[in-house]
Amino acid sequence: MIRLYAKSIEDVWFGVACDEEKVFATNFGFDEKSVLQGLLSSIPFNIPFQQLEKASAFSESVIATLKNVYDGKDMSTSFPLAMEHLSDYARKVLSVVSQIPVGYVSSYGYVAKAVGGGPRAVGNVMASNPFAPIVPCHRVVSSDFTLGGYGGGYGEGLKVKRAFLEREKRGYASKREIPMNSKKLQVFPVEFVLRKVKK
Repeated sequence: MIRLYAKSIEDVWFGVACDEEKVFATNFGFDEKSVLQGLLSSIPFNIPFQQLEKASAFSESVIATLKNVYDGKDMSTSFPLAMEHLSDYARKVLSVVSQIPVGYVSSYGYVAKAVGGGPRAVGNVMASNPFAPIVPCHRVVSSDFTLGGYGGGYGEGLKVKRAFLEREKRGYASKREIPMNSKKLQVFPVEFVLRKVKK
């Protein structure tokens, strides 16, 4: 049984779909209904679910982590993510994106180089990321350091993405390479993007 739980903290709603061991989906937003709808659209259709009024210790821990990520803090706790129902390619992309550290971004193209496929395929996985913001799709941007898309679209989503990156500034100045099995992922300081969007 998957349990859905949503909680408002400082005017932002955070939601999780989980059992006692694994996270099936996470979400955040500015009203409870849209957060719950986002969770429902991300969980496997063949597993029963129920909405909880009172959180379990596990779901409260996930919500606390979502809030920390939203606030631009390092994620100190990791959770097992239920990805069995996702395609192999989606699992690879989500795994690579989850390794982009706070204070850095990568591009759709560089993620594609690390996992195969093309930038558009990576963008499609990011648009349907079931684990936002634990899997930090907000740290994946266009190759020219413009924001790209967020939340499956443009408009308000880009304001949210920019605000995430503003909170994640760490003052880094140079790019890095993160080893990914036999390949490497190029990451760049958040400041590269923020300078670009201010122009």
